[in-house]
Amino acid sequence: MAHIDNLVAAIPDEDLRRALQAAVRKLTGGRQFGLVFNEHNPESVLLYKQQSVRRGSKVMVMRDGTADRTDTDETGVWVVTALSAGTASLAHRSDRTMVREAPRDRCVVVREFGDPVYPGLASTDRVVRNPDRPFHTLINSENFHALQALLYPYSGKIDAIYIDPPYNSGARDWKYNNDYVDDGDRHSKWLAMMDKRLRAAKQLLNPTNSVLILAIDENEVHRIALLLEQIFVGSKLQMVTVLINPAGASIADQFSRVDEHLLFVHIGSAQPARTETDTTPGLSSFVSVGGTAKTFAWEPFQRSGGNSRRQDTKAKFFPVWIHAETGQVVGCGEHLPLGSDRSEAPAPPEGCIAQWPIKRDGSEACWQLSAATFRKYLNEGRIRVGARNKTSGRWGISFLTGGHMAAIERGELVIDGRDSAGALIVKNAEGRLRTQVGKTMWTNGAYSATEHGSTLLKKFLPRRSFPYPKSLYAVEDALRYYLIDKPDALVLDFFAGSGTTAHAVMRLNHQDGGRRQSISVTNNDVSESEAETLRARGIYPGADEWEALGICEYITKPRLRAAVTGITHEDHPVVGDYRFVDPFPMADGFNENIEFFELTYEDPNLVSLGRKFTAIAPLLWMVAGARGERVDAIDPAGWAIPDDSNYGVLFEPAHWSNFVERVNQRATSGSPLTHAFVVTDSGSEYRQIVSKLPPGVQAQQLYRDYLRNFEINTRLPA
Repeated sequence: MAHIDNLVAAIPDEDLRRALQAAVRKLTGGRQFGLVFNEHNPESVLLYKQQSVRRGSKVMVMRDGTADRTDTDETGVWVVTALSAGTASLAHRSDRTMVREAPRDRCVVVREFGDPVYPGLASTDRVVRNPDRPFHTLINSENFHALQALLYPYSGKIDAIYIDPPYNSGARDWKYNNDYVDDGDRHSKWLAMMDKRLRAAKQLLNPTNSVLILAIDENEVHRIALLLEQIFVGSKLQMVTVLINPAGASIADQFSRVDEHLLFVHIGSAQPARTETDTTPGLSSFVSVGGTAKTFAWEPFQRSGGNSRRQDTKAKFFPVWIHAETGQVVGCGEHLPLGSDRSEAPAPPEGCIAQWPIKRDGSEACWQLSAATFRKYLNEGRIRVGARNKTSGRWGISFLTGGHMAAIERGELVIDGRDSAGALIVKNAEGRLRTQVGKTMWTNGAYSATEHGSTLLKKFLPRRSFPYPKSLYAVEDALRYYLIDKPDALVLDFFAGSGTTAHAVMRLNHQDGGRRQSISVTNNDVSESEAETLRARGIYPGADEWEALGICEYITKPRLRAAVTGITHEDHPVVGDYRFVDPFPMADGFNENIEFFELTYEDPNLVSLGRKFTAIAPLLWMVAGARGERVDAIDPAGWAIPDDSNYGVLFEPAHWSNFVERVNQRATSGSPLTHAFVVTDSGSEYRQIVSKLPPGVQAQQLYRDYLRNFEINTRLPA
């Protein structure tokens, strides 16, 4: 780097020198000591069914369902210059002298990074079991564009993101730029893919208090941890190891793998809450291996382990005075400074023995508290003396910690009077378990990905399979640490796969009556082996039979439908019961609603006044909380406020008085609106209308070319 600086400094042209210095600073800024990877060609999206080929369209020519690339045509992107009945005349995107013709039905419209995208959402189905509750949503989409589209309704509002991205094991099991990756650049391509998505995710997360949870194995854990630190600067990152396969997965010439990792990014004030979850059975101080509460135990008063020597403390080496006959504590002496011998301490009261903190090997230790705090705790009944050891002649002394008192305050422990020595009698509360801090090693059998991932999934999807689904209970417990006190939380998973995250959120709602919402995004890719089989039969992407076997249509959607209804895709009740925290029959389903969407790519040539409101209607509904009836079309009256919804849309400013009157009526009737959308290109007109709305209504302006409000894909997230 220094050599480059010297070379640039030697350039005599001052303007050129400054320009190059600025370019070098931009290129190297923030990456000198961080994770370095290539950006690679920006990702593109093939729109197999969504847009027809027009003159001026960017297209890729498909051969046997794959892009027809050549050595001189690395990207395979062409521009349509003319169309005839069955043929398209094409010129290369970057070199218009390269021309060719191709069958029109083999040309597929493509959107590259930088091409404006006008996203919409088209509902493909919904399940409603309780109209009064908000909806979960599942979006069939390439996830980067979905994340950008979700910024409109959810920027800075997401409470938790849980993602399980492709693990990049070296197999051809994930795509970059429409092709499966197994080459030498796979790590760099994987990081480039993750970088864009994580930066978009950061914009969605609540900056004051939220969490990102990322599941990963050893193939990319160290690289992704560095990337997370670069993106989420100032946030605390912690890794948890989870035992997911006790039997072990064989890896040639290596140790058998039994675990995976969860990376927790704590944003703002986020931190894991104390819960009843026992992630490491057998190691908890509060819960037995069988899940029952252990007998309450006081904390030893003499410090042990690290920082337990006399010299490790400045004020915790003093004598405790215990009456020799009654065994009661009568007080304590003052701290004896380091360098002073115990023999120099004042004598204890008559009839008492001075017990100092002494280890078994005879070395001097220290207590847990200072002398002043000890006296306070003694008066409050928080000091207890046990039996005297016949061999050592010492009494066992214990105390109630701040954590014990907090558990009493939470109702997990109860006080049942005082004993004869004045110490509090503390017991476990009937029917309650002590909450505890989670540990960084999770060994609970509930986290077995075989039993509670693959096997459980087959109950909801008989005779269908999905590779490596997560344990439902592992995802549930990971989210519980951050959502236990957030009953209205928004949870996002943009690598939704089989839909475990949404399923886990529904489980949490069932346990405490919460109204948490999940937003799930997954593509509709088929596996490479399935793709080969379909191509051999002459079936290609975009065909109904191909799309029916994609992840979203074949796995995610039917799994979540079965979870909500309790009925499988074969129209039979789901067999079996949920386990652990909240056991009940799976056939009961959940008292939840879910709607299924497909992200649409609206033709920019058709983005004009009044043409595409239906495309963005679901996004407005999401802004208002995704509950109640949706305004799906322009109302002839010029405005619309559904009776059972909490938002309205003013399409024609000329009708503002009727709209405002109805909004005010709802405010006084006890069912006020939370959101209002005003369609106008005039800022002054918008402000005038909004000034008439009652307090508490969040207003937003929509331009009359509706889709222009939602243009994405023209810049990378910061």
